[in-house]
Amino acid sequence: MSTENYLELRIDQFLERLADGEAPGGGSAAALTVAVSAGLVAMVARASSESWEEAGGIAAQALAILEHVGPLARTDAEAWQDAASALRGADGGDAERRNFALAQKLERAAAVPLEIAELAADTAALAALAGERGDGTHRADAASAAALAAGAARAAAHLVEINLGVTDDDPRLRRVRDCERIAAESAARALGSVR
Repeated sequence: MSTENYLELRIDQFLERLADGEAPGGGSAAALTVAVSAGLVAMVARASSESWEEAGGIAAQALAILEHVGPLARTDAEAWQDAASALRGADGGDAERRNFALAQKLERAAAVPLEIAELAADTAALAALAGERGDGTHRADAASAAALAAGAARAAAHLVEINLGVTDDDPRLRRVRDCERIAAESAARALGSVR
C-alpha cells in the first residue's frame, strides 16, 4: 500500500485506489471530507461577501483549514502503515525496544485522527455560522458542509478510540469526543437554519 500524495490524484483515481484497498481508508477519507467541507464553507463565505461583513474572515479561516487538513490524508496513511507494521512485529529487535516503538507508533496513529477531528469541529462551527449569516441561496451548501464535517469528526473520533485502546479517562479520548459533540451540534444548528 502506497502513501502517495492523494491530493495530486484525480478524484476518480483516489476513489478507485480506496475501493481497491490501495489507499488507507477511514483516516484519509475523513481528512479529505474535512477538506471538501472547508472548501464549501469558503465558497459560501465568498459568495456572501456583499451581504455579510465577516465573510472574508470566515473564508480565510476555512481556506487555512483546507490547506492544513488535506495533507493529513497522507500523514494518516503513513502513521497507520507504521503502526500496522509494528503490530505485525516487522521492526524486530528485543521485546522492550519493540514495545516502546509500538507504543510510539500507536500514539502517532491516534494523534493524526485527533487532529482531523479538531479541524472537523472547527469546520463544522464555521459552516454553522455561514449557514446562519451567509447568502440565502448558499445556506444549503453551508449546511451540507457542516454535515460532512460532523461525519468526518465522528469517523476520526472512532479511529482515535480504536488506535488508542485506552480507558475512558484518557484526556485525548475526552478531547476527541468533545470535537465529535461540537461538530454534531454545529451540524444540527446549520441544518436547522435552512429549514
